Amino acid sequence: MRYLFILFLCLTTVNGFGQDSTATKTPTTVKGTIISSSTDEPLSEVNIVNINQVKGVATDDTGAFEISAKANDTLHLSYIGYKSIKVRVTNDWLKFGNTEIVMTELALALEEVTVKSLELTGYLEVDMKQVPIRSNNQYRISGLYGTGYEGGKTNIATKVLGAIFNPADFLYNMFGKKPNEMHKLKKMKEDDEIRNQLATRFDREMLLVLLQVTKFDLDEIVNQCNYSKDFINTANDLQILDAISECYEEYKVIKKSKERKSKKKKGKA
Repeated sequence: MRYLFILFLCLTTVNGFGQDSTATKTPTTVKGTIISSSTDEPLSEVNIVNINQVKGVATDDTGAFEISAKANDTLHLSYIGYKSIKVRVTNDWLKFGNTEIVMTELALALEEVTVKSLELTGYLEVDMKQVPIRSNNQYRISGLYGTGYEGGKTNIATKVLGAIFNPADFLYNMFGKKPNEMHKLKKMKEDDEIRNQLATRFDREMLLVLLQVTKFDLDEIVNQCNYSKDFINTANDLQILDAISECYEEYKVIKKSKERKSKKKKGKA
């Protein structure tokens, strides 16, 4: 009888411990509501990205959102006309649930733009010289997948071949020394919400935050991948992401090929 009592006591203790563990389990998502500081009204379609997990969501019509997160993750919040902010996920937020986040409106100032009209003369040969020429032609390199390389109008062949056979310095510094940031490229491409957000943006802000690079470095990466200034200036953020991703994948293929050739040479020597 005493043994049965001890067995019952053990089972009760284990069951109670299991219930306590379940009850105290830390949530894997955080909830919040975003409102405007000037109107106190909820903001819908605010872009929210978990920088650490590379997950994105947007607020609904009531300004509410829920996103996958754990303690110490950083959320990046952005909305047109409002100052972007970063919010750290805390244990209290995970434990107590919904929190209210206030975003501050920006004072928008439009720069003066001077439009130069074409002074047409009526002579086709003269007037054609006034029309700006954009050369966004792409050149395919046999043996490499992807849509191709976009070359400028000057020295296209040298520029493309130079990038293929001499990618080491700049691309290694930007890609090779930032493996964690570059691994985020795949995650960004796989997350539909982030892709949808990037497709409507042209400010590069989300790309800079996720890849942890400067605006100058980002432009230089795309430039070194042989995309023209016209493409860099007019492409949306999703197009820039795809361009960098393709260039990085091709860079890895070239790098591995060079390493194999180097090993073969050493083996023959």
